Amino acid sequence: MQRYLARRLLLVIVTLIGVSMVVFMAVRFLPGDVVVQLAAELGASPEFRAAIEKKYSLGENLPQQYFEWAGDVLSGDLGTSIISTRPVVDELKVRLPPTFQLGLMAMTIALIISLPVGILSAIRQDSFIDFVARSFAIGLLATPSFWIGLLAISYGFIWLGWTPPLRYHNLWEDPVANIKLMWVPALILGTHITGTVMRLTRSTMLEVLRQDYIRTAWSKGLRERVIVTRHALRNAIIPVITVIGMQVPLLLGGTVILEFIFSIPGMGSYFLLSIQLRDYPVVQIVVLISAVAVVMSNLVVDLAYSLFDPRVRYA
Repeated sequence: MQRYLARRLLLVIVTLIGVSMVVFMAVRFLPGDVVVQLAAELGASPEFRAAIEKKYSLGENLPQQYFEWAGDVLSGDLGTSIISTRPVVDELKVRLPPTFQLGLMAMTIALIISLPVGILSAIRQDSFIDFVARSFAIGLLATPSFWIGLLAISYGFIWLGWTPPLRYHNLWEDPVANIKLMWVPALILGTHITGTVMRLTRSTMLEVLRQDYIRTAWSKGLRERVIVTRHALRNAIIPVITVIGMQVPLLLGGTVILEFIFSIPGMGSYFLLSIQLRDYPVVQIVVLISAVAVVMSNLVVDLAYSLFDPRVRYA
């Protein structure tokens, strides 16, 4: 177990180094120049442009810029925004909690809906419940979350007179106002993930329920609840856990659009604005944090296998 964990952590480090190099080069190949843009907007002199280039090491060659930036990140200095001139870490302290809350709420909603409905659809195969559940899952998979968000705002106002709050409130300062804003985008993002998890839960449960040891359990007269939860579900849950871990990138991508639509000051809207303004330090750090979230979620999923299936051993 310890050797496996060490190898995986080493792979995480290599992956993050590769991601950091790719994003560092990619943002600098975007059309436009943030220094020229600032100088044009502020009517600044050539001296101002030279000072900005020196402060952010933009006049040096790319390998030298990368190693200076990577060294600062490893020492805990995440850099300073070129546009706002504020430390990036101060912005992250404000913007990480809303994104984390939105993703956590969305995943919770997805699991609450998808797992019970997928299991029920499997044990009631080809029934009316199964037909409705499969149709519902396919509909969720075919519908983009940003489109549902726009419909929720438009028709929510036309039919119900509902509009999302215009101001974000911190969860710990005003929980009621916070939930009023967050529950709709969390529901939209969660239901989008629900379709994938629901269909896989149904298919894996059907495969397990056809196994010989399940027939033996039925013949012994065990109750359906015991057979499903104690015998079938634990063996069917491994592929589902894998897919749940793979939804983390979709959660991060979904928050970018939904935060923009519902005016949530999270990482997604911050990232989108930074790309538009060519704010290199912010884009690099946000992508790096997203990469850390993805690789760590995959590591947690791999380690969770042994908790649900005792046959899994990490030697």
